[in-house]
Amino acid sequence: MSRFLIITDHLTKSFGRFTALDDCCLSIARSEVFGLLGPNGAGKSTWIRLLLGFLNPTSGSATIDGLDCHRDRVAVHKLVSYLPADARLFRMMRGKSVLKLFSEFRESANFETGLQLAERLELDLNRWVGLMSTGMRQKLALVICFMADTPLLILDEPTSNLDPTVRGRIIELVAEAKQAGRTVVFSSHVLSEIEDVCDRVAILRAGKLVHLAPMSEIKLQHRIRARIRGVFPEVPPALRDLVTVQQTDDHVQIETPGELSAVLKWLSEAPLIGMHVQPIGLRSVYDRFHAERLLDDGGAE
Repeated sequence: MSRFLIITDHLTKSFGRFTALDDCCLSIARSEVFGLLGPNGAGKSTWIRLLLGFLNPTSGSATIDGLDCHRDRVAVHKLVSYLPADARLFRMMRGKSVLKLFSEFRESANFETGLQLAERLELDLNRWVGLMSTGMRQKLALVICFMADTPLLILDEPTSNLDPTVRGRIIELVAEAKQAGRTVVFSSHVLSEIEDVCDRVAILRAGKLVHLAPMSEIKLQHRIRARIRGVFPEVPPALRDLVTVQQTDDHVQIETPGELSAVLKWLSEAPLIGMHVQPIGLRSVYDRFHAERLLDDGGAE
């Protein structure tokens, strides 16, 4: 059995002359929480729909647990719990009835588990769905998704319309799914959530995969800002491929992707007046590829 649950090999989808996803190669391991980032039109939804077999690729392939996502899509659907960004539920039913209905649809779904999840999310299942708030309907959709014991969860904007307390509980559920051996694809605009829960993150732009990195690597990156008095020393040969230096008059900015010890040793010999060190974080990495700024507390792309 391959250690990768999801493999996309040169996956491409075009609609006429427009290429929505271009030559995407990704391998996602079992028990991995994988973050997917990008603004509207970046190709995230197309990639997800190709995984679910809703679209036929123009070229390349996508497999889940060795099954072709389009040719074997009925079998693939048994492996996946999918939360769409615009989940729609039966408005003329009570929440508990909807939960019961979905638990009967799937062999892997457990109604009692769903009841426990609803209680955990403080969701009143006695309400009619049509009278629920947007946040309550989002909770119900999440419960339906998590109560199915599938090896793969695909969550598209799972915390939209939720208050910070419930968002934290969703992050806990994702971490518990990983601990139970499940793979999670987590697409969100809330960068802090991606940083907290994901093992790796991919950034898409105009249909292309432009960045792929472990979160542990991203968290090692730092930006150093300092004021200098006198001549700033040249970058040592051992650091030239590791740091980026920008100098303006008596200010210097240095970015480093790894451990700080060697950089700080070099700077200890520089004529610095003051220095500020800060983690770069996912926002700065994202902004290298997109001019748009994302809101830490959610919001539009």
